[in-house]
Amino acid sequence: MDCPAFLFDPLPVPSPCFVLDAGRLRANAAVLGAVQESTGARILLALKGYAAWATFPLLSRDRGEGPLWGACASSVDEARLAREEFGGEVHAFAAAWNEREMAELLTLADHLVFNSVAQWQRFRPAVEAQNRSRCPDRKIQCGLRINPEHSEGATAIYNPCAPGSRLGIRCGDLDEAALEGISGLHFHTLCEQNADALERTLAAVEKKFGRWLPNCRWINMGGGHHITRPDYDLDLLCRCLTTWRDRYDAQIYLEPGEAVALHAGWLTCTVLDVVQADMPVAILDIGVPCHMPDVLEMPYRPGVLYGEEGRVAAAGLPGEGEWSCRLAGKSCLAGDVAGEYSFAQPLRVGQRLVFTDMAIYSMVKTTTFNGLRLPSIGICEEDASRGPQFRLLREFGYRDFKERLS
Repeated sequence: MDCPAFLFDPLPVPSPCFVLDAGRLRANAAVLGAVQESTGARILLALKGYAAWATFPLLSRDRGEGPLWGACASSVDEARLAREEFGGEVHAFAAAWNEREMAELLTLADHLVFNSVAQWQRFRPAVEAQNRSRCPDRKIQCGLRINPEHSEGATAIYNPCAPGSRLGIRCGDLDEAALEGISGLHFHTLCEQNADALERTLAAVEKKFGRWLPNCRWINMGGGHHITRPDYDLDLLCRCLTTWRDRYDAQIYLEPGEAVALHAGWLTCTVLDVVQADMPVAILDIGVPCHMPDVLEMPYRPGVLYGEEGRVAAAGLPGEGEWSCRLAGKSCLAGDVAGEYSFAQPLRVGQRLVFTDMAIYSMVKTTTFNGLRLPSIGICEEDASRGPQFRLLREFGYRDFKERLS
């Protein structure tokens, strides 16, 4: 992944800091736009994966230069952010809603997807009352999330179709009466996967729910599509989307989060100390559970870049380079560890490191555990005459920590 040298200069870029790549966001948006153009599908930004609203003009067709039709939300606050900052269509789904949330959602959402027949029946009167006050082209469309009982995800915590999953209605629990007033179905089985996983999912959905698909005005195929990954099979994706569009005469939706901001950001950090604990341990000015929680939850090993003799180098696996160490955070959690890496030479106090692909999920999951301050947020934009330029968007302080609690 290209990385501007200024990330390693402590003068323009604070530490720690999430730095967004405007060029990569535009490139990802172009790929997604081409899929839409080819298939007629509408792609929505999943805010649970990426919600840096200062960059929404790069992505939204309603509020900027981008191609995306809108955003999907998993909460009232995400729905409000989508309505206020992204524009276009606002879709909302959660495992369950309460009356207070629904009252607000009815003023924000264009599509509401319910996780159970009971939730749909509970809130149907409120939706219909709201629709009576709306103009015809702004009526809320309602859908049900189905569970095709077909697993593609390898990590159990991210597998919405695992045994015992609370997400989606199984075929045996759905009947014709439950579908009265419903205009579409939603399903989600993928996590960072290619189009072959979608193709298998579609076969499973047709097998279990095929008798209901012809009545859908729209079909939402959820997220987890790694569309902007270099090896992604775009031709297969487009065939799948156009086949279902034509077969069921339905508007197709996709809700990728990661694909929108894949490889579109970094997290800068600084070495504070190097201690010996069976092996060298470099302590950084971040906390992994605070600022990169997916490293522990997923789990995965993020890429690391560093400056080496005037160039940008990538850290290797333990033993590959001359000097190996463990990279760890500064919180009191014993497991605050990013992983083990190797470098051309020992790390030194004050040295800048950069974690790659940190725009997705890391930014939306950050916490102030231990009172660690949230990383600043900046953006890298290409200037025709000066090359890549950094602009600071946001800094955080004590009040951001204090005002989370009372």
